[in-house]
Amino acid sequence: MANSHKYTTHIVRAGLEKRYKKEARFRRMGLAAIIMGLIFLSMLFISIIGNGYTAFWQTFVQLEIHLDASVIDPERTRDPEIISAADFGGIVKKSLRDMYPEVSGRRDKRTLYRLVSSGASYYLQDYVVANPEQIGSTIQLWVPADDDVDMLMKGHFDRDKPEAERRIKDNQIAWVDKLVDQGRVESRFNKTFFTAGDSREPELAGIWGAATGSFFTLVVTLLLAFPLGVATAVYLEEFAPQNKWTDLIEVNINNLAAVPSIVFGLLGLAVFINFFGMPRSAPLVGGMVLTLMTLPTIIIASRAALKSVPPSIREAALGIGASKMQMVFHHVLPLAMPGMLTGTIIGMAQALGESAPLLMIGMVAFIVDIPTSAMDPSTVLPVQIYLWADSPERAFVERTSAAIMVLLMFLITMNALAVLLRKKFERRW
Repeated sequence: MANSHKYTTHIVRAGLEKRYKKEARFRRMGLAAIIMGLIFLSMLFISIIGNGYTAFWQTFVQLEIHLDASVIDPERTRDPEIISAADFGGIVKKSLRDMYPEVSGRRDKRTLYRLVSSGASYYLQDYVVANPEQIGSTIQLWVPADDDVDMLMKGHFDRDKPEAERRIKDNQIAWVDKLVDQGRVESRFNKTFFTAGDSREPELAGIWGAATGSFFTLVVTLLLAFPLGVATAVYLEEFAPQNKWTDLIEVNINNLAAVPSIVFGLLGLAVFINFFGMPRSAPLVGGMVLTLMTLPTIIIASRAALKSVPPSIREAALGIGASKMQMVFHHVLPLAMPGMLTGTIIGMAQALGESAPLLMIGMVAFIVDIPTSAMDPSTVLPVQIYLWADSPERAFVERTSAAIMVLLMFLITMNALAVLLRKKFERRW
């Protein structure tokens, strides 16, 4: 018996050693997976930030401009409409010719004009309209540089490469160096990136139009998805009879949560636009499409929050004479609301980062104007990033990364808010 007992103990200890080794190996594999994930995430953030942080700064050039009264306001009316109709683009070009009198030939002059942005004329127009008393005088005006000059000043173009291998020409580099020596070039915070809409010119492009479109889209999504999702969850969890029909509904809700988002875009295109004739590219339609996409997430999270409320709460409410409706809305729903809000915020964060369903309803259009309502044509931040990423200019690369940084900031903020709400209002039973 003693030998048998020793033999059995030996087998058990050998088995324990194997299990401990497997457990240690599994832990090492899990730790390695976490470390690899953090490494890849760090590489992603380093790449995005490294490419995008320079977009928050813009190169400006100071021009010496004579505000010729015969060109701007020949009648001396000081009427803003008459002043706005003047040829400010020609005035900017004349200023560049006066600063570089040695430049001759049409081709060289066209190259010279590309030192400053095509939006320089609008800067000059705004200045003259705001300061009509300056007409007839010579002013020093800072205007945005062309995107190629901006990339040169930020070090994205190699001066040592042959001229044929870079976008900026040798004579442009010489002219820029002359401006730098004269103190007429400086780098400023790029307010345009945060206050302007989209543009074909990188130095004039901004995210405000897309951010406004995202705001209107998310407002529509929240107003539709939250009440519908909560009402559906309350009905299914508290009032619906348990039969094959409710089982079928529950299965389909769970399946819809796994449907690719582009399918909801196809549904929105077929129903909201083709059948009901609603406007394309409108945040109203985009919000309705994203509502269909986020509803399963909100319903599932809301049902889980309702299930987490102990049965004793329901029994106590019913025991003191409350009706089932009063029990649900006065006792169960307030306790489940933090979990519902958390699920809703996560669903909204998912909607904020979606682009595929919105591409299907036309929100990929080039929109310059800032939308003022949910019915105006607009785009959203993910689609704006998609459009910029497809542009060939080097300056759009940094603006794409900068827009991704802004979008990630919003997503991280929304997810952090969901965690804080859960920590603050969560009750452990």
